[in-house]
Amino acid sequence: MSNPSTPRSDWTRAEVEALFAQPLPELLFQAMSIHRANFDPTEVQLSQLLSVKTGGCAEDCGYCSQSSHFQTGLKATKLMASDAVIADAARAKAHGAQRFCMGAAWRELKDRDLPELARMISGVKALGLETCATLGMLTAAQAAELKAAGLDFYNHNLDTAPEDYARIVSTRTYDERLDTLEHVRAAGMNVCCGGIVGMGESRAHRAGLLHALATLPEHPQSLPINALVPIPGTPLGDSPPLDGLEFVRTVAVARIVCPKSVVRLAAGREGMSRELQALCLMAGANSIFIGAQLLTTPLPGADKDQALLSDLGLRAMAADRVAAE
Repeated sequence: MSNPSTPRSDWTRAEVEALFAQPLPELLFQAMSIHRANFDPTEVQLSQLLSVKTGGCAEDCGYCSQSSHFQTGLKATKLMASDAVIADAARAKAHGAQRFCMGAAWRELKDRDLPELARMISGVKALGLETCATLGMLTAAQAAELKAAGLDFYNHNLDTAPEDYARIVSTRTYDERLDTLEHVRAAGMNVCCGGIVGMGESRAHRAGLLHALATLPEHPQSLPINALVPIPGTPLGDSPPLDGLEFVRTVAVARIVCPKSVVRLAAGREGMSRELQALCLMAGANSIFIGAQLLTTPLPGADKDQALLSDLGLRAMAADRVAAE
C-alpha cells in the first residue's frame, strides 16, 4: 500500500473494486489508519446548506425534486436577496456551522445573476465562514468571478459511474460536468465533488464513481457522499434504500482513494440510525451537514446532531484546520 499521506491518481478500476470486496473489518482498519494519518479523527466539520433558488430546474436528474420535468409538488422560487442569505449564514454560524453552502436549482449559471451572487458570497465570507456554492454548469469567466467574490469551494457532483450516468440524467453529459470542474480548478477554487448512492446502481458502479473521483487531475478537496432520499414523483422515487453496511463500505473506500479529501455525509442522514452514522464517521467521514434540511430533504436536527457528536466524543473541526482545507 502506498504512503497514506501521498494521494494517488493512478488507481485502477480493479483496485477500487477490490477495496470494496475486502472483509469489512480489514476495510475499516485501512480507512481508519489513513484517516488518522491525514486528519484528527476526533474532529468533524459542521456545514450548512441553504437553497438560495429552489425548483424549476431544466435538468431531468432522476433523483431530484427540483426538476421541472417531474410533478413533486415543490414550488419554484426566485433567487434570494443577498441580505437574506447573509442573515441565514449568520444564524448558521451562531448554531455552530463553520462552512456555509449556497445552492441554486439551475442547469447553468446566467451572467445576469452574478452580481447578486457575488454580494451574497462576499457577505458570507466576511462572517468568517468557509463558502461553497452549487449553481450548475459554469464557464471559465464565471468561475473566475466567483473566485474573486470570495468563493472557497464549488460543488458539482459526478452523481454515479460514467457508464451508469445516462440512466440518471439525459440533459447534461458527464463530460460537461468534467468541464465545469476544470473551470473551477483553473480559477483557483477548491472542488467539492462526490455522488449519490442508492439509486439502483451496482457495487461496480459505486466503485466506478470513486474511481472517477480518484483519477481526476486533482482529488476533490471536498467529497460529499449522498444516500438517495426517494422523492415521490421522480423516476427514482420508489428506489429501495441501500444496505447500511454497503454505505459504510462506500465511505471507507472514498477515504482510502482520496485520503486528503474532507469526506462529507450529506443527504440521507435523517434515515440513518445513530449506529450507522457512527460507523460512517469511524470509516473516515469527517463532515456532516447541520440545520433543518439539505436543500429540500430533511436532516436530523441540531439536538440529535449534538447528542450524537457528544456521545461519540467528537468535536467541531478546529478553525485553523478548516481554513487549511
